[in-house]
Amino acid sequence: MSVAQKRSYETLSPRFCIPFTPDAASAPAFFGNENPLTIEIGFGMGIATADIAEANPQKNYLGLEVHTPGIGRLLWEIEKRDLRNIRIIEHDAVEVLEKMTAPGSAAAFHIFFPDPWPKKRHHKRRLVTRPFTDMLAEKLSSGGYLYMVTDWEDYGNQALAELSATPGLVNPHAGSGKSGFAPHQDWRPRTKFEQKGIDKNHEVRELYFIKE
Repeated sequence: MSVAQKRSYETLSPRFCIPFTPDAASAPAFFGNENPLTIEIGFGMGIATADIAEANPQKNYLGLEVHTPGIGRLLWEIEKRDLRNIRIIEHDAVEVLEKMTAPGSAAAFHIFFPDPWPKKRHHKRRLVTRPFTDMLAEKLSSGGYLYMVTDWEDYGNQALAELSATPGLVNPHAGSGKSGFAPHQDWRPRTKFEQKGIDKNHEVRELYFIKE
Protein backbone atom coordinates (compact mmCIF):
# COMPACT_ATOMS: atom_id res chain seq x y z
CA MET A 1 0.00 0.00 0.00
CA SER A 2 1.12 3.52 -0.66
CA VAL A 3 1.36 5.94 2.23
CA ALA A 4 -1.86 7.67 1.12
CA GLN A 5 -3.72 4.38 0.72
CA LYS A 6 -2.61 3.20 4.15
CA ARG A 7 -3.64 6.47 5.78
CA SER A 8 -7.03 6.39 4.07
CA TYR A 9 -7.57 2.75 5.02
CA GLU A 10 -6.74 3.37 8.66
CA THR A 11 -8.66 6.61 9.11
CA LEU A 12 -11.69 6.20 6.85
CA SER A 13 -12.55 2.51 7.22
CA PRO A 14 -14.69 3.09 10.34
CA ARG A 15 -16.87 5.54 8.38
CA PHE A 16 -17.25 3.81 5.05
CA CYS A 17 -16.47 0.10 5.55
CA ILE A 18 -19.25 -2.19 6.78
CA PRO A 19 -18.19 -5.20 8.87
CA PHE A 20 -19.21 -8.57 7.50
CA THR A 21 -21.94 -10.27 9.46
CA PRO A 22 -23.61 -13.62 8.73
CA ASP A 23 -27.01 -12.04 9.38
CA ALA A 24 -29.13 -10.46 6.67
CA ALA A 25 -28.65 -6.70 6.72
CA SER A 26 -30.75 -3.88 5.35
CA ALA A 27 -29.04 -1.73 2.72
CA PRO A 28 -30.91 1.46 3.72
CA ALA A 29 -29.33 1.17 7.15
CA PHE A 30 -25.89 1.44 5.53
CA PHE A 31 -26.71 4.66 3.70
CA GLY A 32 -29.51 6.25 5.68
CA ASN A 33 -31.86 6.43 2.68
CA GLU A 34 -33.94 4.26 0.33
CA ASN A 35 -32.06 5.07 -2.89
CA PRO A 36 -31.52 2.25 -5.41
CA LEU A 37 -28.56 0.02 -4.57
CA THR A 38 -25.85 -1.03 -7.02
CA ILE A 39 -23.48 -3.76 -5.82
CA GLU A 40 -20.06 -3.92 -7.47
CA ILE A 41 -18.16 -7.18 -7.15
CA GLY A 42 -14.40 -6.65 -7.15
CA PHE A 43 -13.83 -2.94 -7.81
CA GLY A 44 -10.03 -3.16 -8.11
CA MET A 45 -8.55 0.28 -7.40
CA GLY A 46 -12.02 1.83 -7.37
CA ILE A 47 -11.50 4.71 -9.80
CA ALA A 48 -14.41 3.72 -12.05
CA THR A 49 -16.53 3.12 -8.95
CA ALA A 50 -15.86 6.64 -7.71
CA ASP A 51 -16.51 8.14 -11.16
CA ILE A 52 -19.88 6.39 -11.51
CA ALA A 53 -20.96 7.18 -7.94
CA GLU A 54 -19.98 10.82 -8.34
CA ALA A 55 -22.07 11.06 -11.52
CA ASN A 56 -25.09 9.43 -9.83
CA PRO A 57 -25.56 10.90 -6.33
CA GLN A 58 -29.16 9.67 -6.32
CA LYS A 59 -27.97 6.04 -6.24
CA ASN A 60 -26.13 4.02 -3.61
CA TYR A 61 -23.05 1.91 -4.38
CA LEU A 62 -21.80 -1.00 -2.30
CA GLY A 63 -18.35 -2.28 -3.28
CA LEU A 64 -17.21 -5.79 -2.38
CA GLU A 65 -13.42 -6.23 -2.42
CA VAL A 66 -10.65 -8.10 -0.59
CA HIS A 67 -7.66 -6.26 -2.09
CA THR A 68 -6.60 -3.90 0.69
CA PRO A 69 -4.62 -1.39 -1.46
CA GLY A 70 -7.67 -1.02 -3.72
CA ILE A 71 -9.89 -0.37 -0.72
CA GLY A 72 -7.43 2.25 0.51
CA ARG A 73 -7.42 3.93 -2.89
CA LEU A 74 -11.23 4.02 -3.12
CA LEU A 75 -11.43 5.44 0.40
CA TRP A 76 -8.98 8.14 -0.68
CA GLU A 77 -11.22 8.93 -3.67
CA ILE A 78 -14.30 9.05 -1.41
CA GLU A 79 -12.62 11.62 0.83
CA LYS A 80 -11.18 13.68 -2.01
CA ARG A 81 -14.50 13.89 -3.85
CA ASP A 82 -16.68 14.08 -0.72
CA LEU A 83 -18.76 11.10 -1.86
CA ARG A 84 -21.55 10.03 0.46
CA ASN A 85 -23.13 7.25 -1.59
CA ILE A 86 -20.41 4.56 -1.40
CA ARG A 87 -19.89 1.87 1.22
CA ILE A 88 -17.41 -1.04 1.19
CA ILE A 89 -17.44 -4.56 2.57
CA GLU A 90 -13.99 -6.16 2.80
CA HIS A 91 -15.01 -9.79 2.49
CA ASP A 92 -15.63 -12.60 0.03
CA ALA A 93 -18.40 -11.50 -2.33
CA VAL A 94 -20.13 -14.88 -2.44
CA GLU A 95 -20.56 -14.94 1.34
CA VAL A 96 -21.73 -11.33 1.42
CA LEU A 97 -24.40 -12.05 -1.15
CA GLU A 98 -25.44 -15.31 0.47
CA LYS A 99 -25.69 -14.01 4.02
CA MET A 100 -26.01 -10.21 3.98
CA THR A 101 -28.09 -9.47 0.88
CA ALA A 102 -31.85 -9.86 0.85
CA PRO A 103 -33.64 -11.18 -2.26
CA GLY A 104 -34.70 -8.40 -4.59
CA SER A 105 -32.65 -5.76 -2.77
CA ALA A 106 -30.16 -4.86 -5.53
CA ALA A 107 -31.10 -2.62 -8.44
CA ALA A 108 -27.90 -3.57 -10.28
CA PHE A 109 -24.74 -5.64 -10.21
CA HIS A 110 -21.49 -4.41 -11.74
CA ILE A 111 -18.75 -6.96 -12.44
CA PHE A 112 -15.97 -5.22 -14.33
CA PHE A 113 -12.98 -7.30 -15.49
CA PRO A 114 -13.22 -10.17 -13.01
CA ASP A 115 -10.25 -12.52 -12.69
CA PRO A 116 -10.34 -14.56 -15.94
CA TRP A 117 -8.46 -17.57 -14.54
CA PRO A 118 -7.03 -18.14 -18.04
CA LYS A 119 -5.65 -21.66 -17.54
CA LYS A 120 -8.25 -24.28 -18.45
CA ARG A 121 -7.79 -26.21 -15.21
CA HIS A 122 -8.72 -23.04 -13.31
CA HIS A 123 -11.89 -22.21 -15.27
CA LYS A 124 -13.98 -23.69 -12.46
CA ARG A 125 -12.85 -20.76 -10.30
CA ARG A 126 -14.44 -18.18 -12.59
CA LEU A 127 -17.10 -16.17 -10.83
CA VAL A 128 -19.75 -15.63 -13.50
CA THR A 129 -21.02 -19.17 -13.79
CA ARG A 130 -24.05 -21.00 -12.51
CA PRO A 131 -25.20 -21.49 -9.79
CA PHE A 132 -23.67 -18.15 -8.70
CA THR A 133 -25.54 -16.33 -11.48
CA ASP A 134 -28.79 -17.86 -10.16
CA MET A 135 -28.12 -16.17 -6.82
CA LEU A 136 -27.40 -12.85 -8.54
CA ALA A 137 -30.75 -13.08 -10.32
CA GLU A 138 -32.46 -13.80 -7.00
CA LYS A 139 -30.90 -10.75 -5.36
CA LEU A 140 -31.87 -8.40 -8.22
CA SER A 141 -35.09 -6.44 -8.05
CA SER A 142 -37.56 -6.63 -10.92
CA GLY A 143 -36.23 -4.59 -13.82
CA GLY A 144 -32.73 -4.52 -12.32
CA TYR A 145 -29.68 -5.26 -14.42
CA LEU A 146 -26.41 -7.18 -14.34
CA TYR A 147 -23.52 -5.63 -16.24
CA MET A 148 -20.30 -7.58 -16.77
CA VAL A 149 -17.23 -6.58 -18.78
CA THR A 150 -14.23 -8.74 -19.69
CA ASP A 151 -11.35 -8.58 -22.16
CA TRP A 152 -10.94 -12.37 -22.29
CA GLU A 153 -12.76 -13.85 -25.29
CA ASP A 154 -13.42 -17.32 -23.91
CA TYR A 155 -14.58 -15.97 -20.55
CA GLY A 156 -16.95 -13.60 -22.34
CA ASN A 157 -18.39 -16.46 -24.37
CA GLN A 158 -18.72 -18.67 -21.29
CA ALA A 159 -20.36 -15.92 -19.24
CA LEU A 160 -22.78 -15.16 -22.06
CA ALA A 161 -23.86 -18.81 -22.13
CA GLU A 162 -24.14 -19.05 -18.33
CA LEU A 163 -26.14 -15.83 -17.98
CA SER A 164 -28.39 -16.78 -20.90
CA ALA A 165 -29.20 -20.04 -19.11
CA THR A 166 -29.97 -18.30 -15.79
CA PRO A 167 -33.70 -18.26 -14.99
CA GLY A 168 -35.10 -14.78 -14.58
CA LEU A 169 -32.43 -13.00 -16.64
CA VAL A 170 -33.14 -11.68 -20.13
CA ASN A 171 -30.60 -10.49 -22.69
CA PRO A 172 -32.04 -7.46 -24.53
CA HIS A 173 -29.21 -7.76 -27.06
CA ALA A 174 -29.84 -11.40 -28.00
CA GLY A 175 -29.77 -11.76 -31.74
CA SER A 176 -27.88 -8.52 -32.20
CA GLY A 177 -25.02 -8.08 -34.62
CA LYS A 178 -22.50 -8.92 -31.90
CA SER A 179 -24.06 -12.31 -31.14
CA GLY A 180 -25.66 -11.25 -27.89
CA PHE A 181 -22.95 -9.00 -26.48
CA ALA A 182 -24.02 -5.51 -25.47
CA PRO A 183 -22.71 -2.25 -26.92
CA HIS A 184 -20.44 -0.16 -24.75
CA GLN A 185 -22.35 1.70 -22.04
CA ASP A 186 -21.18 5.29 -22.37
CA TRP A 187 -21.58 5.97 -18.65
CA ARG A 188 -18.91 3.38 -17.74
CA PRO A 189 -15.48 5.06 -17.73
CA ARG A 190 -12.48 3.34 -19.29
CA THR A 191 -9.85 2.37 -16.72
CA LYS A 192 -6.07 1.99 -16.98
CA PHE A 193 -6.54 -1.77 -16.56
CA GLU A 194 -8.95 -1.85 -19.49
CA GLN A 195 -6.57 0.21 -21.63
CA LYS A 196 -3.78 -2.29 -20.97
CA GLY A 197 -5.96 -5.05 -22.38
CA ILE A 198 -6.82 -2.96 -25.42
CA ASP A 199 -3.12 -2.25 -25.97
CA LYS A 200 -2.61 -6.03 -26.07
CA ASN A 201 -5.31 -6.29 -28.75
CA HIS A 202 -7.80 -7.85 -26.36
CA GLU A 203 -11.37 -7.24 -27.49
CA VAL A 204 -13.56 -5.96 -24.68
CA ARG A 205 -16.84 -7.85 -24.35
CA GLU A 206 -19.77 -6.36 -22.50
CA LEU A 207 -22.73 -8.34 -21.17
CA TYR A 208 -25.94 -6.67 -20.04
CA PHE A 209 -28.86 -8.69 -18.67
CA ILE A 210 -32.15 -7.52 -17.14
CA LYS A 211 -34.20 -9.21 -14.40
CA GLU A 212 -37.68 -10.09 -15.61
